[in-house]
Amino acid sequence: MPGDTGARRRIVVAHPSPDVYGSDRQLAESVQGLVEHGWLVTVVLPADGPLRPLLEARGAEVRIREFPVLRRALLRPRALLGLVLGAPAAVGRLRSLLRRSGACAVYVNTLTIPAWVLAARTAGLPVICHSHEAERVSRPLQLALTVPLLLARLVIANSESTREVLTQAVPRLVGRAVVVPNGVPDVGPPAPLRTRSPGEELRLALVSRLSPRKGIHVAVEAVALLRARGHLATLDVCGSTFPGYEWYERALADQVGDRGVADAVTFHGYVDPTRPLLERADVVVVPSFGESFGNVAVEGMLAGRPVVASGVQGLAEVVEHGRTGVLVRPGSAPALAAAVAALAEDPALAARLAAAGRHRASTRFGVDEYRARIAALAGQVAAAAPRTDAVSAASRPGEVAEPG
Repeated sequence: MPGDTGARRRIVVAHPSPDVYGSDRQLAESVQGLVEHGWLVTVVLPADGPLRPLLEARGAEVRIREFPVLRRALLRPRALLGLVLGAPAAVGRLRSLLRRSGACAVYVNTLTIPAWVLAARTAGLPVICHSHEAERVSRPLQLALTVPLLLARLVIANSESTREVLTQAVPRLVGRAVVVPNGVPDVGPPAPLRTRSPGEELRLALVSRLSPRKGIHVAVEAVALLRARGHLATLDVCGSTFPGYEWYERALADQVGDRGVADAVTFHGYVDPTRPLLERADVVVVPSFGESFGNVAVEGMLAGRPVVASGVQGLAEVVEHGRTGVLVRPGSAPALAAAVAALAEDPALAARLAAAGRHRASTRFGVDEYRARIAALAGQVAAAAPRTDAVSAASRPGEVAEPG
């Protein structure tokens, strides 16, 4: 029973971003699961932002403390050297924070903040690391991201694809990596699919951060192909630019101009909630070149819309081709356009896939099971760890020193 756990324990959760996108929303579900099952949760973010009130509404205490985050901009030799040289001091600060926190476990969300793993271990606390990354990178970089997980008591992967990437890089992780598929909130029954009249616009929706890996340019090209074939396709793109990818946003603007679809493609920027825009669509497209899971595909399915997604990694685990959606070759605008056109020309197929997709999403990727699983795994890790003074302090709410 949620909350019926005897003395309440504290867990410190470290997360690399104050934004609200896929892994950030998933963190909110993890936090709510921990709170519902009796944990006192302190989340540490590197900066303030829209994620903070969301986490506080879920019952977490949120602290803002600067700490190093591995971002692409830091992977250049000079920047990476500076990060390495500054790591000991950063680990020391985080270790002091953890020793004062009264925590009995540390939950590190994503692979991009390894300083937290080191700090927790040197503070004598067991670590859970939750990986949302399945992007295949160079061997040296993959090892640099994955080897710190050997210090974790447990590694949670959000899909089999993610687990495979981790364990191929470091085979010793096989015994401690478990798969917990994401839990995606269902806000209720969707609006019915509309009946399109001949010649009426064909609305596509895409929700994503703007980066080449997400394939927005593929969707733009597919819209151009559809319109050339007589389908009045439009595309709503919801999402802002990844820091460092402003050039890609400019490239997309150039592309829509060059392909003559500026009046058919709308960039809305960050949108919250996305459900109204998804329900406005006839088809939800997810043209990513790689996804560790694919929350947006699940959200499209929950919105009762047929989903056309790239047949890669986690997306291929979420969408069953021909049963709950359509999978296409990644990077192929003709394949994406053809799949969308087939749905537009066969309303019965679109409705059947939409209904089956919603059923699968609501039964396979619900938040209740996800929250309970995260809380249970945290409890197992904490129970297996030797008790320390910090653990004892965690059972006395109100006596926990503020991290500083």
